[in-house]
Amino acid sequence: MGKRLLFFILTNILVMTTIMIVWSLITMYTGVGSQFDIGGPGLGIDLVALGVFSIIVGFSGAFISLAMSRWIAKKMMKVKVLDPNKPLTGQERRVVEKVHRLSRAAGLSHMPEVGIYHSPEVNAFATGPSKKRSLVAVSAGLLNSMDDDAVEGVIAHEVAHVANGDMVTMTLLQGVVNTFVVFFARIAAILVSRLVRSEMQMIVRFAAIIIFQILFSILGSIVVMAYSRHREFHADRGGADLAGRDKMAHALRSLKTHVNRASVSGDRTDDAAIQTMKISGKGGISKLFSSHPDLDERIARLEQR
Repeated sequence: MGKRLLFFILTNILVMTTIMIVWSLITMYTGVGSQFDIGGPGLGIDLVALGVFSIIVGFSGAFISLAMSRWIAKKMMKVKVLDPNKPLTGQERRVVEKVHRLSRAAGLSHMPEVGIYHSPEVNAFATGPSKKRSLVAVSAGLLNSMDDDAVEGVIAHEVAHVANGDMVTMTLLQGVVNTFVVFFARIAAILVSRLVRSEMQMIVRFAAIIIFQILFSILGSIVVMAYSRHREFHADRGGADLAGRDKMAHALRSLKTHVNRASVSGDRTDDAAIQTMKISGKGGISKLFSSHPDLDERIARLEQR
């Protein structure tokens, strides 16, 4: 889930920033929308109007990001989509068959798109705006580094994300976070703009809105990441139900072995890939921005079932 969540959050920040830049420019040059900055006591803000505006923009940004998620993932990762009706290699055919078999076992009526992307990292991800328009992709590094049972466990985990509708629930949460981000970014920007001369206030407010929105979005991602870590445990359980607990546990142990091997060897390429896919939780403040829990904790929870 690390890849799809990273793309989703980055796309969301870009979409939200674009919306606010366009809206701020419209307000500056036409006066349309200025009602969000006047009328309230003390702060000079119509809080009700601003609240409604924040909800509209916040959820619009989240759902636009969701709608773009599959397309963005394909382009960013250069995913080769596998068409089961066209000639495939033996390895490609096995991946498609695993995804389709596990998807049917999960009760999905529409089979996800299946793809492989050429990367040395040991990773897989699932994304898409709905269960009917989902994508499950695996890296060449994963297929070349893991045995068949481990690959099946990883794919079962990703199919469980699709079956659980995790991208939709994540989008709803992101919409709530966006709402608070827009609301407080505009309030903070208005307060900051009052510290400068009147002729500079509009420009300072415009710049401050963008800066505060990006800053608050990054802080808001802590909430999204915490929920992501919670959903990873559910996807592990779902993967165990689909592929069997032994295969799911074997997949997690294989990932842990790969992490340990990369750490011992000092291979920075592998290490970068591990950090990108966020399969290994870290301690300290960095843990707050990790989309996945620690592998040892995931294995322990799965074995406690």
